[in-house]
Order: sequence, then structure tokens, then C-alpha cells
Amino acid sequence: MNDEAKAPGRRDLVAEYKLILAGVLDSRPSGTRQHLAQALGKHRSFVSQISNPAYATPIPADHLSTIFTVCHFSTAEKNAFLDLYRHAHPRRQLPTGTGHRTRTISVTLPDLDDEELNLKIDHLVADFVRTLAHMAHTLVLPQEQEETR
Repeated sequence: MNDEAKAPGRRDLVAEYKLILAGVLDSRPSGTRQHLAQALGKHRSFVSQISNPAYATPIPADHLSTIFTVCHFSTAEKNAFLDLYRHAHPRRQLPTGTGHRTRTISVTLPDLDDEELNLKIDHLVADFVRTLAHMAHTLVLPQEQEETR
């Protein structure tokens, strides 16, 4: 038996970690996929793609912390997922876990009676919030830390 037949290929490993994500999403309350899409600043179809084992497209490493937080992975689920992820992508640098916690707020916007325009506005608001959060972390938080010393 050759080595290829013994060890699962990258595509198989990607499918396996996607199966874990799909299982977690399926066991969570309705709306979790939409909440994850919003937290990632993506369309809901992106969540469907990254959780579907039939698609070989890997999950970007910078999305993992958000996925684990929003989907409330158990320790066992997270460890199994990361083990497969590391084997599938041995050269990728995984998040160190020092990422900032997030919280969700709700914003009410008018319905513009145009799905495409509504989506553009949603993305503008999400981009604005990401920019604002980045500015807060780089400008405001370091100053507050200096003041407390």
C-alpha cells in the first residue's frame, strides 16, 4: 500500500474539519449561520461554503477565532477541528488566542426596497464598525493602558 492510500489527503482533511463545523452549526439555534456571516462581514452563502465538505475551499485561518466564539465550540470540538486544520494546512500560522473578545449590538436601518442596495448598506455599516474598532484598539486603548501604569 502506498503512502497516498494510507494518509488522508489535504482535500479529505479539509472535508473532515468542515464536517465538524457543519455539525456544530446544525446543533446551534437557528440564526447562528446568519450571526456568523455578520460577525465575519460576509454573505450567508460564504458560511454555507466554508461549512460544506463538498467544497475544497479552506477556511481562512483569520476567521477561526470568530467561528469558535460565535458558534460556541466546546473544548473537544475545537481541539478536534484544530487538529484536522493543522494537518490539512501545516504551513499556516494559526491564531494564538490573544484576539479580542467581541460583542454584538443591533442596528436598525430602513429597508430601501432594493435587496442589492440593502446589502451594500449592510456592508458599509460592517466596514465602518471594523474600522472604528481597529482605531479604538490602536489609538485609544494604548493611551488608557499608559494612564493606568
